[in-house]
Amino acid sequence: MCFDGQRAPVHCIVPPHMLRVLEMRGDARQAELARAMLAQGAKIRDERCAEAARVGSPMLRTRGGDGFVARTFAEAAAAPHLDRRIHDGEEKAALPGRLLRSEGEDPTGDPDADAAYDMAGAVHELYFQRFERDSLDGEGMPLVATVHHRRKFNNAFWNGTQMAYGDGDGELFTSFLELSVVGHEMSHGVVQFSGGLIYQGQSGALNESFADVFGSMTRQHAEKTDACAADWLIGKGILGPGISGEALRSMRMPGTAYNDPLLGQDPQPYHMDLYVNTQDDNGGVHINSGIPNHAFYLYCMLFGGEAWLTPGRIWYRALQQLNNPYASFSDWAVETMQAGIALFSTGSREVIALRRAWKLVGISV
Repeated sequence: MCFDGQRAPVHCIVPPHMLRVLEMRGDARQAELARAMLAQGAKIRDERCAEAARVGSPMLRTRGGDGFVARTFAEAAAAPHLDRRIHDGEEKAALPGRLLRSEGEDPTGDPDADAAYDMAGAVHELYFQRFERDSLDGEGMPLVATVHHRRKFNNAFWNGTQMAYGDGDGELFTSFLELSVVGHEMSHGVVQFSGGLIYQGQSGALNESFADVFGSMTRQHAEKTDACAADWLIGKGILGPGISGEALRSMRMPGTAYNDPLLGQDPQPYHMDLYVNTQDDNGGVHINSGIPNHAFYLYCMLFGGEAWLTPGRIWYRALQQLNNPYASFSDWAVETMQAGIALFSTGSREVIALRRAWKLVGISV
């Protein structure tokens, strides 16, 4: 992984630990596929690092909603900058590829391109309507995406400037155009342009958790589902027909999303007592994110209603106010408490429930 606090790593939805299990347990063809995916991920990160070194990619501290913004929300509301640009990668590695659909144009007839267009709009809608943020950078940046990236590519990623979606091989994965996945990956862009969280250890797990939280909220918001009725799954339905599992991750029950002979068992913990110390995956960023994920889920259950209202506002404000890219889980819990107090009051129901949610995952604030 390449990062230095000023540059963004590539964020892929399929975690390395899944691929390493496949490499060990799969047959010769599957093991080679896993090695190829790991190598492709490393190559993509290297390309991203080279581009960042060439042009620079500062983490802009643009804030929206309850934080600070370069433009007022009144200005943004008068002219929201929804600018979607969907490209066809034509199963090649080069990005972004051939432009298929720009903002306001009619559907292309390519189901993946049109789904990517619609889902990017759903992400923009959540952030703009509920958190007063105009696009990922808060300044109306174009939402660029590529579909049909590489041949049978089993992943989707945000590379610091755009989204890319593989088609899947039809066996391990079917499609990556699922709304919680799209919301997750694009939310890495929000983290990037909100000061960033270093992609290592607990701060990296918080980076992944924020993306999961807002990925889940994107689907809930689009489906008009309240927190109690939501399934809280990330990547629901993207696993292949022969894979035993329902998603990549579960915020409601971390560690239960899948249990498959080829891909292993979901390793996410739900409590600090089960925290996984590992050198793999930048210190387990896709694994230990289950703990803050579960805290957010519990808070939503304790409080009720739509996740994007009180809980979402607190999480979004906390990110905008956070001034520590190396934040630990405890640091983040404190930041959410401060956000809750600022929005409500010290003894409010909102803050009391939030403290309880953190305690239930083993973090006292």
